Order: sequence, then structure tokens, then C-alpha cells
Amino acid sequence: MADIPAGLTWIRAAPEGEEGPGPWIEIAFGPDELVHLRETGDPENVVTTTTTKGDAFTKGVVAGEFDHFAELDSEGPDTSS
Repeated sequence: MADIPAGLTWIRAAPEGEEGPGPWIEIAFGPDELVHLRETGDPENVVTTTTTKGDAFTKGVVAGEFDHFAELDSEGPDTSS
């Protein structure tokens, strides 16, 4: 696992005005064009990627490329299409 720099500024992706601990995803931008992601409930488990890959993921979310994950049932993602 990559070393996580100390002193990162974590930005919480929570709905506006939402109080409480979440769970929410948090993001921090570090040195060397790295992006760090974690969940509020498990802050020691950090995923690190590059800004290029992070930007591609964000554009995919905005474009709806992952919408099928939002249609989950008790068995997991809908893979029928």
C-alpha cells in the first residue's frame, strides 16, 4: 500500500447541509498528482490513484457510465442488459 502523506486536507462528499458521520466518501489531493479516497467509517483504508485516472472516473460518473450500479437489488448489480 502506498504511503499516505500526513497533513492532507480531506473533502467530504456529503449532501449539502447533511449532518453526522455518514458514511461518506472523502477525497484528498496529494503531492505528485495523486488523489486519495477513503470512507469516513474506515479512514485507515485509503485508495490512491492518479489525477488522470480520477478525472476519467469523475467524467464517467457524470456521463452515467456507472448508473447501473445504482439499480442494485439484494443480489448485486443488474447485469441483465
